[in-house]
Formats: sequence, C-alpha cells, structure tokens
Amino acid sequence: MQNHISLTHIADRTSVDSTRMELLAEIDHCGSLLRAAKRLSISYEVAWNAVHAMNNVSAHPLVICSVQDSVRGASMQLSPLGRQLLYVWRCSQNAYQRYLTQTTLGIDNIDQIHRLLLTINMKSSARNQLRGTINSIHHGPVNGEVRLDIGNNMYLSATITNEAIEDLQLQEGKDALAIIKASFIILSPDDNIRMSTRNRLTGTIIKLIPGTIHSELKLELPGGKILTAVVTCESIKEFSFAPGQPCTAYIKASDIIISAN
Repeated sequence: MQNHISLTHIADRTSVDSTRMELLAEIDHCGSLLRAAKRLSISYEVAWNAVHAMNNVSAHPLVICSVQDSVRGASMQLSPLGRQLLYVWRCSQNAYQRYLTQTTLGIDNIDQIHRLLLTINMKSSARNQLRGTINSIHHGPVNGEVRLDIGNNMYLSATITNEAIEDLQLQEGKDALAIIKASFIILSPDDNIRMSTRNRLTGTIIKLIPGTIHSELKLELPGGKILTAVVTCESIKEFSFAPGQPCTAYIKASDIIISAN
C-alpha cells in the first residue's frame, strides 16, 4: 500500500507542472478562475498569475478570459490548444502511472529517487545547488524568510516573496533546493567578521582555478558538499587563499533562489 501511495504521488509530479495542469482542468470544468482556485486550495492571485504564465509561453493562448466579474472572478474557458494540451497531459499521466507500476516493484524509496532525478536533471547557470529540508517559514508584509536545513548543522536563510512561497507550495518539512550564483558568495579566512549577510558556511578550500581577473575557488563543507565561489585575483593575493586553508562563505539571504519539486 505504501508503494502505491508513493507511485501516485510521483505520477502527479512529472516534469510538467501538475498544479498548473490541474488548474487548466478545473477551469475547463468550472468555467471560473475563482472556483477553480478554490477547488485547488490556492489563492485567486496565484491562479491568475499561473494563467498568464502559461499564456506567455504559448504561441497561442491556452486560456481565454471572456468576462471579468468582481464577485465571481474571471470567467474563463480553454482554447482548442488548451484542451489539446490538457488531453495530452492526462494521457501522459496515465501512461506514466502504468510505467511506474511496472518498473518500480520492490523499490521502497522510489519517491526519494524520483526527487533526486528531478534535481540532477535540472539545468541552471548557477554553480551552486544545495538540497535541504525546510526548517521554518516566516512571513512578512511582502517577503518571507525560508530557512533550509542542508545537513551537518548547516542552515541557509533565503528571502523570497510571499507569493513565491505560496506558488511553490513551500511548507516546513518539505524538501527544497537552494540555488546560489558563484559570484554572489563572499569569502573570508575569518569566520567571525561582522557582516549584514544572514548566511555563513565554513569549510576548507580544496581547489583554486586561477584566471586573469577572477579566480574560482571550491570550498568543501562538512559532509562533503562543495560550494563554488568566484572572486577577484586581487582578493586571492590579499587573503592568501590556497588549497587546504579554512575559509568562510558569506551569502545574503536575498541572493538565494529557492526551488521545489
């Protein structure tokens, strides 16, 4: 039974955003964005933004808004292309479920493996991707703070909009990915300097790749995670950075992007 639950959960999380496809299905069923959002337990604003995002990436609109009602919300219907897309998605979900049932018999941790596959296959220009578990979420008027436990008593705090928190369906205990550009990381041999950055990770320099203006440093964190930073050659000389040297990475909370499968 446990394996069956996991397979169903995985089938709902293919490379296509299932929440948005479910939104298309509810719009097709209800004819109302407000009712569709309520049935999916998401806010009207998140649903509205999702519709615009889907229309923006399509050569022709997937959803057509016919009437705007202040009480009942936008009256919407799927375009012929939108209905074709929904039909293909439903067929792919059914086929994917059958495939999983046939190929994952005897694998108890299939959900964990699926999440790992999604993470490995994700492409990004950012050099650093650190997976962890959401430890806490604190909401402010506009932005919220998401605290991620990345293991070995290391935590990362990211500042993202409340809308993004809701859109990504972030919650405590859920796995998430912290994405950090190498150029956003400040390095120092001193782990006690006073800085406004919320995050500091201490490790050991294991590799230095010299360049003409900038050099690349690889920092090994406790547990074996590797953090890549790009710093000026002038800083390399000033701080005498070299392999084997302890070093602390300072990262602003606003410079961390959170991704969730």
